[in-house]
Amino acid sequence: MLPHILFHHFSRLLARSYYRIKVSGERIPHTGPVLIVANHPNSLLDPALVAWAAGRPVRFLARAPLFDHPGLGWFIRGMGSIPIYRAMDRPELTVRNEDTFRAVWKALAEEGAAVGIFPEGLTHGGPTLAPLKSGAARIALGAAGSMGRTFPIIPVGLTFRAKEEFRSDALALVGSPVEWDDLATGAPNTPETVRTLTHRISQRLHEVTLNLERWEDAPLVEAVEAIHRAEFGGGDDPGTLLRRSREVNRSLALVRQRETAQDAELAREVRRHHRILNRLNLRPQDLRSVPSASVALRWAARGVFFFGFLAPLALLGQLVFWSPQRFIGLVEERLDLSPELRASYKVMGGTVAFLGWAAILAAVAGRMWGWEAAVGVLTVLPLLGAAMLATHGRWGEAVQELKRFFLLRGRGDLRQRLLNRQGEIAQRLHDLRRHLEAGGGEEGELLRTGGSTHPLRPERPSGSSPEENLPGERNLPESKRRL
Repeated sequence: MLPHILFHHFSRLLARSYYRIKVSGERIPHTGPVLIVANHPNSLLDPALVAWAAGRPVRFLARAPLFDHPGLGWFIRGMGSIPIYRAMDRPELTVRNEDTFRAVWKALAEEGAAVGIFPEGLTHGGPTLAPLKSGAARIALGAAGSMGRTFPIIPVGLTFRAKEEFRSDALALVGSPVEWDDLATGAPNTPETVRTLTHRISQRLHEVTLNLERWEDAPLVEAVEAIHRAEFGGGDDPGTLLRRSREVNRSLALVRQRETAQDAELAREVRRHHRILNRLNLRPQDLRSVPSASVALRWAARGVFFFGFLAPLALLGQLVFWSPQRFIGLVEERLDLSPELRASYKVMGGTVAFLGWAAILAAVAGRMWGWEAAVGVLTVLPLLGAAMLATHGRWGEAVQELKRFFLLRGRGDLRQRLLNRQGEIAQRLHDLRRHLEAGGGEEGELLRTGGSTHPLRPERPSGSSPEENLPGERNLPESKRRL
């Protein structure tokens, strides 16, 4: 069990080093048996993110061929993973899945372990969940039969802003437990019971994932949600943002069925407003207020710490670790990897390259100046790496934040025109929502019961009605107009 715990913490460290991870939603029990079900968009890093969200060691079901992989097998086994045999890999070995089920039942019933499974059965880059396999339901029902009681089945939705990019945002949204006490009595392993539980698991996973119709909709959904939050308020924690985005996406699917010229024109206005703000490095909420001098002082205070302390360490780290970084970049360019595999290979390859480089530097220092120098090198290198992680991307963010401050302070006329336009767009989105609700039928009922957090539901605050004289791109500074 100790090796599993060590590998658990190691995998969490790898995931936290590569992504800026946020965990939101419910809490996963820290003790006792629990079955964690998650979507699978990012290959080998998905288990690490689920383990981070769980806060406890998790034993995952993994494809049997991975256990024999020359570069990954040691890690898969070290995590305490349990092999699953798929017909698409080696059909003749699927009979061994009976042993797999018994191993999982034992882990849950006797060890009180947390077991993780990706019920889609494959890693993929699609915009929505793939149909779920029945394995998670069969595992849960079988374990409940052995234990004589049920246990939590917890959904975890993984969402990435740019999953291939180093230090990009990742969200693990923990959902409400699946309700299945009624299915664990009597004859629980009937095909109908398995189908019912699989359907309930699918419903819970859909609640914690975005599920776009197509990836091209993502900028529009994000823009509508951001306009809503700026004009009507609402929580900005990651879980709330994802739930609102899901509801925007649901409305978009209904609007797309209508295919009216007015809806298409409104979508173009949203995209155009979003594009203009992006060129100005502004967000919808930035238009609601002018930054004060105190904001500038706080920014300057943060800058003193960043530029005066962390940045020099990070620059030294960049020089020291230039060779392994360049090596990983060259290898990535030569390998024809899918987006689902790129981050996993970069993490695993980078870990080997950086640890190997650290060992070489320590060996050289020890040979030249003694063992004390080697210990010093091994002590300093992690500090330089931590500084690199803390400052990655901050240079550009600091410059953009400074530009945003001076633009909002110096171009009040432009800010007001953009704010007026944004208010009109928000009102039109609200009117569209009310029209869809009044339409009746299944679609109208779906929206009426969608909850008060829907971005098209709230009324505008009094005294904030939009004005005329909306800006076009001609109102932008010359340097910001369309090229």
